[in-house]
Order: sequence, then C-alpha cells, then structure tokens
Amino acid sequence: MTSEVLRTDELDSLVVAALAARRDMVVVAPNGTVNTGLVTGDQRQIVSASSDGGPLAGPMRQGPVRAKGLRAARRRFVPPPGFDDALAALDSGVSVLVGAPGTGRETHALNLLAHGREDAVLVQVDGAVDLTRWMPRPRGVHGYLVMELADPFALRPWDLSRLEAPLAEAGARLLIVLADGPGLPTALEDHLGTPVLHHVPPDPRKVFAAHLTDLCPDEDRRSRLLRSLGPDLFGELLPMELPPRLAAQAADVVARLGSGGASCAEVLQALARVEAPELVGRARENPVLLAHLLSLSVYGGLDHGVVMERAEDLLASAGVGSKREPAARSPFCQQAVTAGRRPMAETLRALAARRTRQPGTDATEATDTLSFFWPAVGDAVWEVLCREHTDLLPMLYPWLAGTGHAPDQIERAGRAAAAMAVASGGQSLEFLRSLALAQCPPAVEVAARCLGTAVRDAAAAAKADDLLEQWSAAPEATLRKVVAYACHPDRGRFTDGQALRLLHRLMETLSDGADDVAVATAVAEALVQRFSVGDSRTRRTVLGRFRHWAGSDGVQARLVALIFPAMAANDLAWCRGQILAGAETASGMVQLIGHALDESTAYPSMRDVLLAWCREAAGASRPDPDLEELLTRLVAARQPGFLRWLLAVERGPDAMPGKELAARLLTAWRSRTPATPTD
Repeated sequence: MTSEVLRTDELDSLVVAALAARRDMVVVAPNGTVNTGLVTGDQRQIVSASSDGGPLAGPMRQGPVRAKGLRAARRRFVPPPGFDDALAALDSGVSVLVGAPGTGRETHALNLLAHGREDAVLVQVDGAVDLTRWMPRPRGVHGYLVMELADPFALRPWDLSRLEAPLAEAGARLLIVLADGPGLPTALEDHLGTPVLHHVPPDPRKVFAAHLTDLCPDEDRRSRLLRSLGPDLFGELLPMELPPRLAAQAADVVARLGSGGASCAEVLQALARVEAPELVGRARENPVLLAHLLSLSVYGGLDHGVVMERAEDLLASAGVGSKREPAARSPFCQQAVTAGRRPMAETLRALAARRTRQPGTDATEATDTLSFFWPAVGDAVWEVLCREHTDLLPMLYPWLAGTGHAPDQIERAGRAAAAMAVASGGQSLEFLRSLALAQCPPAVEVAARCLGTAVRDAAAAAKADDLLEQWSAAPEATLRKVVAYACHPDRGRFTDGQALRLLHRLMETLSDGADDVAVATAVAEALVQRFSVGDSRTRRTVLGRFRHWAGSDGVQARLVALIFPAMAANDLAWCRGQILAGAETASGMVQLIGHALDESTAYPSMRDVLLAWCREAAGASRPDPDLEELLTRLVAARQPGFLRWLLAVERGPDAMPGKELAARLLTAWRSRTPATPTD
C-alpha cells in the first residue's frame, strides 16, 4: 500500500458522525482490511477519548433544540387541557404524547420537557433512531424529544425500562411524540407499559393572542391591530376548530401587515397567499390529496358528499379511458389509480380544512359540509396552479364540465373556471371550447358563467371578449347558447350595453333549424331578465330592438311575439306609463301588443295581460286613461289579433273585466270610426 496524507474531505460522513458521537476508537482504512490486531501500513488509527467517560452513545442522529426557538415556544405557549396531569406522568422518565399533526404537539412536548427550568437544554432525537441501542448523555441534557418514532410497536417494555435508570441519573426525561390514530393510545399503553398522554389542541384564540403579544409587546399597537380586524375576527379568522399552527400563522400576518392594521379580509387574503403554495406543493406528490384539494377549492362549503364525489371523479379521469392520456404520462401519474385512500380526518388535516355540521330547516335535514378553514385559500390555489402547475389545466376544464346539475354546483364550477382564466391572464380560456362542447348538460352554463365573470377582469377581458364575439356567430349552436347564457344578469357581469349587443347579434343568427331552438330559448330568457332588472333606458332599448325584429318575416318575429307578453306581465305598471309618455313609445307598445295578439302561440298570454290591465282599471275609482288610449290606438291599427280579443271579451261571462269597454270598441271598429274616450 502507498502512504497518503489524510485529508478532512476524504472522511466518510459516517466516520465524521462516529467521531462526533465520541466513539472510543475509529479505524479508517481506504481500500484495505481492518486488522483487529496490530495496526500497520496504510491503516490509520484515530483515537477519540470520551470527555465524560460515559457509556457508548448511539449514532449521531440527534441535535440540540435551538435555544432561541425554545424560548419563543415557551413565551408563546398556551397550556392545553390536561397539561398538569401530563407533567405528573412525565416523572416516570419515559412517556409518549399522542396527537394530531399541526395541533401544537411539538410545542406542548417542548414545554413539558423544559418545565421548571429557566435555561433548559433539550435534544431532539431522529425518529428513525433505534431506541433499543440508544443511550442518553450522562449529564448536561434535561430532556429528549423523539418526533414520529418510526415503529413504536417494535419496542418492548424492557427496552424503555433500560433507559429509565440512566435518564434518572442524568436528571433527564424522554418524550416520544406520535401522530394519533384510532385506538392508538390504549394499544401503546398496553404494549409499552409506559404513560401515554393525549394531546388536546389549545384554544386557537388564546394561541393567537399569545403569539400576537410576543410579536407586538406594545399594548396600544396590539389594540389598534385588533380593532382594525373588525367584528369578523373570531368568526372568519379564528374559528374554534382552527389548528394552533394556523392561529400562530394568523398572528404573524396580522403583526406583519403594518402598524396601521389591516381588515379581516386583507389578513385572510394574505394568509391564503401563504397557505395555498404550501398546500399545492404538499399535494402535488400525492394524487389523492391533490384531487381533494382541487375539489375543495371548487365545491368547498357544499355537502361533503359532493366534495368527495367530485374528488373521486377527478381521480377517475386521470389517465383512465381510451380518450385520456396514459396514466404514466398523466399529471396525476399512475398513483392516481392505485393510491390508497387515507382517512377523511387525515385528509382534512393535511388540507387545513374541516367538516362542519349544518343544522337543517323544516324542509331539509342536517348536512355535513367540507371547507377550508379560510375559504380564500380556494381562490389562491388557482393562482398557484396557473403560475406553477399549468400542466394540470387541460385536465381541469373537462372535469369542471361534468359537475352536478344542482345550481350551486354549476355556479361553483363556473366560478372556478373564471378564477383560472383570471389567474392566467386569460390564457387558460383556450381550454374553454372543449368544456363548452363537452357532452354534459351543465357544461354550457359552466362555460357561460366563466365568460360572464372573466369579461369584467382587466387581465382576462380581452381574451373573453374575443371568444364572445367568435361564439356569438359560431356555426355550433352550443357555443351561441353559451353566449346567450352569459348574457343573463345572474350569470355574468356584462353591462346592459354589452349584453344587448351580443343578444342582438345572436337574434340575427337564429334560423328555423332544430339546433337553434335551444339558442332561441336562451336568448329569450336573457332578454326577459335584462328587461326585468333594467332601468327605463334599458327597457326602451329592448323594446326598440323588438320593434325592429317584429317587422321581419323570420324566426325573430315569432320569438318577439312570444317574449313580449312575459315582459309586459313582469311590470305592467311601467308598460302602462309608456302609453302617455310620448307618441313614439305609445306607437311601439301598440305595435308589439298587436304583433303578439296576431301570433296564435302568443295570443293566450297577451290576452291575459290585457285582461289583467282591464281588471285593475275596473277596480279603480276612475277610468284608466292609459288603457283607453292603448285600446283606442289598437282599434285604429285594425289588426286581426286585437279583433279576436274584443270578440272574446264580448262573448265572455258577465264577470269578465272590460266587457263594457270592449263593446264600445267593437262598435267603433265596425263603424270604422275612432272610439271616444270617456271622461
């Protein structure tokens, strides 16, 4: 062998660990054989004497708990229920603490181990360490914390008993912290024969207060911060079930947003921007968790069955079916099909979400809903996906198309599609066509709600406007139906001018084809709703367009005849007022009423509107000049539909309203002379 100079960077990491652990002797023999006898040649002997002369230590998989972090954990600590009993149980030397992750287990454990000592020295031991071979230091350490021991049932009672004497001699205690599970505390206590403590999360509002006090010692500033949050502090920011981790995070954000304070909504938005990337990053490696995260982001707050079912649908669509990508290339990977289903409580914990019992009413039963603790997280998730995980977007739009038929599910799916459009600056709208044309009944409404929302966002408006223009004249009836649905005032954020322009264009494209029937119906509904909620200017604009279409010979004229009676019935008082408002508006009302009466399918509804007007006039203390002026003008117009109405009233029962007026008008009709209104 050739002699070499030993360099520090040649030392194997395991050797360094062994030296740090103060083994009595370590032999380094590169490319050689360790001789248990006399050491010669290239073999090198390094002797490290134990400074304290104690027993052999285990592998160096432990380290001190940072003093700064420990001091903060003690200052901000809120003793959970049962803390005093846990302290008493800790005197046995070796104990186990069981609780749900994210609920303050580690802070609880650190405070148990450090209790009663001003400058406690604690060491954290890796959960992968074999405790059957591990030994505590003879002195200088007050407590050992083992987080998530790999296999606690691999230990035997005598393994822990072996540690009790050296721990007692060193004045230290060992606390093993484990994630809770059904029946775990009882099973561990029976198996190990050592105290098993159950961690109960502390009140999140007290945790928030403790952290905020530590971060903002100035009482006046804290008071200003709390006042700025407003009355929604406890209900929205700090619900009772909030995990302590999130309560501490909320305090940090409140303290960080400035001395002037911030509203509860601003804090929730800031928290969502912090929480969403962590959730997406955590779920990206677990397809089951990712599916539930996305389902919660869309349907959070609805019945738990809806959230679960839609998560299962998303998993099923990941690489399954002949028209899908092979599972190996799918963003969800093959795990999407084979991953085991974790317990719901564990899934909700991982997603910072909760299950809430909603009381029923007389007509409904109580239901359980699933939602994020902070609902704003759902919107923030789309921002993360559109910024960092765009490979998932092509899969999400078809999934949204297959939502349930319930209005709240359709509304949520449309809102999610719009959120992706906004977060991507309109780029994700390239996938909307496939959503709209999907063979799913809710798809049209989902796409409409998406466009109707995106059109009002500065980033996505240009792309949304382009699609609306293209689709309003598209050969596919389905795409035109999407535009008509988007013009509904309760489905989109169009101005009246935008909506009426698109509806006019849609009306001009209607034909007698069977495919256009659904488009015509959607256009009619949108026009009626726009008229119903519009101001007088919008209503006059609608009626002006109606007059234009009524003069045509196509499907537009028939559609106007069917629509107008519904509009008039919706606000009869407004329509009456148009008769004496001016010659042009009166002429328009006469034209449209006569047009509707001339159309056989529209006649019954228009007839009933006029009879309702007559009934109101008959109950008044004096004659109705609007009604008499209208009917006089209809006589002058001499349209057959109105004559049919007059004859029907004349031949009707005595109780039918307007009989006397109809008789007088018939006389005028027959004499071809205008009727004279009564005073």
